[in-house]
Amino acid sequence: MILTALAQYYQRLLANPDKDSGLPRVPSYGFSEEKIGYILVLSQDGALVDVQNNMDTSGKKPMPKLTSVPRPEKRTSGIKSNFLWDKTAYVLGVEGNKDKGSVKEVPWIVAQKTFEAFKQLHIEKLADMDDAGLKALSLFLQNWQPEQFNQAPFSPEMIDANVVFKLDGDYQLLHDRVTAKLLWSKMLTPEEGALESGCLVTGEMAPIARLHPAIKGVYGGQSSGGSIVSFNADAYTSYGKSQGENAPVSEAAAFAYTTALNYLLRRENGQCISIGDASTVFWAVASDENTAHEAESLFGWMMNMPADDGQETAQIKPVLEKIAQGRPLKEFAPNIAESTRFYVLGLAPNASRLSIRYWMDTTFEKLAENNSKHWLDLQLNPSAWQSKPPSVWQLLIQTTPKRKDQDGRLKKSDSKDIPSQLAGEFMRAVLTGQPYPVSLLAKLISRIRADGYLNGLRVAMIKAVLNRNSIDQKEIPVGLDKDEIDKAYRLGRLFAVLEVAQSAALGNLNANIRDRYYGGASSTPNSIFPLLLKNYRNHHAGLRKGKKAEWVKDAAMTAGWLEKEVSQIMQVFNPNQPFPRTMNLAEQGRFVVGYYHQKFTKQSDAPDDVKQIAESDVSENQNEENLGE
Repeated sequence: MILTALAQYYQRLLANPDKDSGLPRVPSYGFSEEKIGYILVLSQDGALVDVQNNMDTSGKKPMPKLTSVPRPEKRTSGIKSNFLWDKTAYVLGVEGNKDKGSVKEVPWIVAQKTFEAFKQLHIEKLADMDDAGLKALSLFLQNWQPEQFNQAPFSPEMIDANVVFKLDGDYQLLHDRVTAKLLWSKMLTPEEGALESGCLVTGEMAPIARLHPAIKGVYGGQSSGGSIVSFNADAYTSYGKSQGENAPVSEAAAFAYTTALNYLLRRENGQCISIGDASTVFWAVASDENTAHEAESLFGWMMNMPADDGQETAQIKPVLEKIAQGRPLKEFAPNIAESTRFYVLGLAPNASRLSIRYWMDTTFEKLAENNSKHWLDLQLNPSAWQSKPPSVWQLLIQTTPKRKDQDGRLKKSDSKDIPSQLAGEFMRAVLTGQPYPVSLLAKLISRIRADGYLNGLRVAMIKAVLNRNSIDQKEIPVGLDKDEIDKAYRLGRLFAVLEVAQSAALGNLNANIRDRYYGGASSTPNSIFPLLLKNYRNHHAGLRKGKKAEWVKDAAMTAGWLEKEVSQIMQVFNPNQPFPRTMNLAEQGRFVVGYYHQKFTKQSDAPDDVKQIAESDVSENQNEENLGE
């Protein structure tokens, strides 16, 4: 199913060239888009005329341009030469010196074996060619010596780069000449005796691909690429079949699905998102190309909202707000049909192979509906985010440790700390509407206890897990609910009130009760809250006597409000055994939400100074979320 969808997408890409350049977005059968850094210009007698730079300098760092060339050999082992192009180790016989321990290090060394492989292949294949360009290449290889790399116009920057050829005065590259293409097409013809079988992708009888082309661009994968379909051990040889014969896919179909996937994995095309160790690619299929592109763009924004506040962000924010409110598709994307097919594929590296993290074949309406459900589950009052719903990556970064720099300022979290399996399971839950991973709750609660950062997104995720997964069958309210009788929720509220009381009486401290007692209060309340209530009575008495922090305007009014809040919260507790001895993960999650609601809600009956503290706290809490973008 996956390979069939990718092969069909390749045909769509081939049929719809790029609007700006008018060129095909993917190469035709037998060709591949590779990063080519330099062009060797040859005269008709095989002499080197010039070396042309083929770097793209539009970015911060020059990068080799993607160029359509004859598809590369799959070098799982041994030496295999590409046709009419390759890296300098093959084309010129020079490669970078990897002997870092040498006393007198030189930038390059001679790679004679790889050069001989390139030379023999081309002299053999070009022997009877009546083409000026191909003859020039044959003469060049016969006369070239790797030691000549020391001379101009070569430079050390060329070492290990991919190079191609061009005939002097010709506008096209050597492999694009008609004769070269005809020769390459003959070389692609299956050898006599090649196995033919029914292709699992197309259903047609065709020559079977023994090795499938490499898939490159998966985050964390090998630079040489990986494979989805691969059999290279003796254990996979059965019934006389080996390698690709075990899962028969035709040469054409193997080329189609790998080419489409390599196209999707290029970040510049905007159809790939890296979440944890998984690279997620996506594409739409619609009767109109513009509709498909709109669906792909919107999905990319839903999963990974731009962090900047530019024009693009301003345009998409109203759309995302409607999705977050659960509005129907026709309201925010009237051009996208509800039945538009949409595909999502998550890949993760596994040595030289690729693992399928998740695969979805659904409608865009269903995807938008599931994403809306996800954002609705995250709804919290006060809001956990300032201006736009959080991306999947921004949520997952909340499971990583929060750290401070030398000046005590919060640093950006490291995405490398996101648990890889958790990332895949969480992404699957967002896309499918299924329960969130159970481990997410434990991860968030342990992080809060470890680093002390109890911010909005962490609380929103805890609430979402508890409600969607129905861990304790009780719906947690979006905002502060003073009528909620759940003890864990009320203990969280009580802890927040006691923290305010301490701050009102003593002002800013190096370590307040949250810093000292949060872990114990949320897990073993019976051993912590009696001590906290004893301290509270001392703080309350001090406020009654006028002893207060600078931010408190009216100590007596603040003391009265605190006493009313504590009394209202304590109503549900048994005076003889008021607090539970222990609380499980779900109860600790409710404790967190209760604390957040009480601490950050600007209550109408609270004194003005307490309202201002709540307002400033929630603003600071939301600003922390920008560190995850």
